[in-house]
Amino acid sequence: MPRSLNGRLVIATHNEGKLAEMRELLDHYGVKAVSAGELGLPEPEETGSTFLANSQLKAIAAAAGADCPSLADDSGLCVEALGGEPGIYSARWAGPTRDFGVARAKVEEALRSAGAAPPFKAHFICVLTLAFPDGETRSFEGRVDGELVFPARGSLVFGYDPIFLPEDLTKTFGEMTLEEKQAIPPDGSPALSHRARAFQAFARGCFGA
Repeated sequence: MPRSLNGRLVIATHNEGKLAEMRELLDHYGVKAVSAGELGLPEPEETGSTFLANSQLKAIAAAAGADCPSLADDSGLCVEALGGEPGIYSARWAGPTRDFGVARAKVEEALRSAGAAPPFKAHFICVLTLAFPDGETRSFEGRVDGELVFPARGSLVFGYDPIFLPEDLTKTFGEMTLEEKQAIPPDGSPALSHRARAFQAFARGCFGA
């Protein structure tokens, strides 16, 4: 572990699904972490206009609140026929209760209203930011392209996963196990998910892996 992390890391999220994915990836590098939610830290308002800006503000807030290094993620689904929406507002499409069944239905209805026809090209983006209490930050991006499928497929009902089919694959993210989706190939080839790809960049930058 880098000396600068000092053996401690806060994951700046209150989202249980995102927390599970991030812990799975951090375990791969021997990093144990506590979440901002477990520490009772407030969620900052996401006022940024980009994934990078929102990732940075969440990481900086958690690092300051916990007085130790923090890792934050901002990610979302960008649909070509919807002009990149829901994009940075992906979580907000799920409403105050974060019901992603509602969000997935909104995407399908928006595509229908736009008169779009399949294939519905889309991509996921994840930006990870590592922040320190003194305000220093380092950010890493991962992206995966694919298309949307309806009806939803798979029992891993996290976010938009059941409607996202990665390029050149036959299973949606919702039909994969967490381990399969987040696997880091030992040969250095790209991982399947956007979050795992961002973690690959993070690991290269912070662990030399």
